[in-house]
Amino acid sequence: MGNHENVLDADKLHQRILELMAEKNATVALGHYDEIRPLYTSDGFTSTGNQGPQWRSVHIGLDIFMPAGTPVFAPLAGKIHSFANNLGDRDYGPTIILEHTVSPSLTFYTLYGHLDEPSIHRLEIGQSIAQGQLLCRMGPMPINGNWSPHLHFQIILDMLDGQGDFPGVAFPHQRALWTSISPDPWLLLTGKPSPVKAPASSQDLLDHRKKILPSNLSVSYKKPLQIVRGYGAYLYDVTGRRYLDTVNNVAHVGHEHPRVVRAGQRQMAVLNTNTRYLHPNILAFSEALLATFPPPLEVVFLVNSGSEANELALRLAKTYTAQKDMLVVEVGYHGNTNACVDVSSYKFDGPGGKGSPSHTHVLPIPDAYRGLYRYGDPEAGPTFASHVQPVLDHLREEGKGPAAFLCESVISCGGQVVLPPGYLQTAYRLVRAAGGVCIADEVQTGFGRAGAHFWAFEAQGVVPDIVTMGKPIGNGHPLAAVVTTRAIADAFHNGMEYFNTFGGNPVSCAIGLEVLRVIREEGLQQNALETGAYLTEGLKSLQRHYPIIGDVRGPGLFLGFELVRDPDTLAPATAQASYLANRMRELGVLMSTDGPFNNVLKIKPPMVFGKKEADFLLQMLERVLGEDGMN
Repeated sequence: MGNHENVLDADKLHQRILELMAEKNATVALGHYDEIRPLYTSDGFTSTGNQGPQWRSVHIGLDIFMPAGTPVFAPLAGKIHSFANNLGDRDYGPTIILEHTVSPSLTFYTLYGHLDEPSIHRLEIGQSIAQGQLLCRMGPMPINGNWSPHLHFQIILDMLDGQGDFPGVAFPHQRALWTSISPDPWLLLTGKPSPVKAPASSQDLLDHRKKILPSNLSVSYKKPLQIVRGYGAYLYDVTGRRYLDTVNNVAHVGHEHPRVVRAGQRQMAVLNTNTRYLHPNILAFSEALLATFPPPLEVVFLVNSGSEANELALRLAKTYTAQKDMLVVEVGYHGNTNACVDVSSYKFDGPGGKGSPSHTHVLPIPDAYRGLYRYGDPEAGPTFASHVQPVLDHLREEGKGPAAFLCESVISCGGQVVLPPGYLQTAYRLVRAAGGVCIADEVQTGFGRAGAHFWAFEAQGVVPDIVTMGKPIGNGHPLAAVVTTRAIADAFHNGMEYFNTFGGNPVSCAIGLEVLRVIREEGLQQNALETGAYLTEGLKSLQRHYPIIGDVRGPGLFLGFELVRDPDTLAPATAQASYLANRMRELGVLMSTDGPFNNVLKIKPPMVFGKKEADFLLQMLERVLGEDGMN
């Protein structure tokens, strides 16, 4: 069915089915039996229990798509068991159920759904129907339950005392039960089982993955998920279950946003090549991107990932200053290349790391909750930043200077740490006075996610010399950028050509431009501001009831809350954080932990995450926080 927009919108679903039939020159299309379908992920097919919301996603009938008004003839002799007009969107509409008696000990039923209204007029319970007799006609939209015209045909061995209606889809965990009650209609019609190929099990995929992929390529959760579809703020697994995604900031404007998808498809169908040819897309995208920055940031380098962006930023800084020493922040993360790992304390100070290289100087993490200086100290920001000066003094004594100070505008892997006021102003002033440049890593925090500002560095009242960005810029497509001043860009023009095969290609630029348009036209920055404030207040309300929540922090939709075993000692509640993330996954919410002690739950969802999603998240959090596993 393609994009999930085609599934949720009845008219688009109908048009998509017609397109598929036209492509195959088909007059009939079949929707199979025992098939997992994303069609049934609306609230009308959900039920909430101990494991959170579950969806009836397994189709236990056979769908036959033909034009409205197509006649349907009884395949077997029988009598009218019951009939009804099952009104409601995505329901059966007019429905007939026939009863077939094979012997005194064997009776079964056949159901015919999505009919036109005349089909159920003048029927009588017990009325005899001959084999081959005209029984009904396929109904039009919206009379038939607002489906593309088709017949839902189902065999039922036990009506369970039902009349005129019977479930046509089942919960995945009850699949065996319902397929035993409603066996395969294909067997009755053809003598063969329905030709549906079951998807690979998650365990099979995991076993295969272990054989051919590196063992340090991790998967999330104790019970890994097999995700096959995404849309908006949600991901869908192979069983059709919907999960609220609170951690995937890559899908910035929503998973598989239809406008972004179409922009990439249109350009991909025409041309994709490198920047050695002139093309308007790179200029249109670059101009739109630069319009979001203050002067003197006026030159764009387009690359393919946040790691590439930070790698290039390091080269720019070192070339411009003719220095190589870097000042970075404790538990900072900037990418997976050699140079990026060399400036990422999260990596070189973490498992498998070998400590900082000699040219990398690590500053204390400016964490006002558990750091050297705490909330309530109005000078915490400048005091944290004062640790820059001893490093600069040491470099000067050695006859060197700094190449750059590199810092995320909100520290992500360090635990969603918000920089205290004045931190960047002081650090930038000291570094620039020593001849270095200042790099803001906005890979995770940019593009309106901070709510009050388009770029998170703006909250600190500074303008960096170099800004790096990635992830959200392409909404999942590999696209990233470096924005800098003309002086730094000109210094990099030193005779060595800069070329990037895929950076700035027409397809990536079409996608990036559409992402910027969607952010603006759908008001996603304002949504981040309003929803973020609403969610923050909800989290603080939970904090007042559950003291295990030690801190709630973050701007817009870049939030985190830290779990502690003791509010005085701040002993990290690492085990409880792991329990919470895995339990939330069971309840249909995807969360993840971070921070030096893996005790911070991070919330950085797609920007279409609204108050409805916030309410569901808070509801599930309150449920888990009250469970024994959190003690």
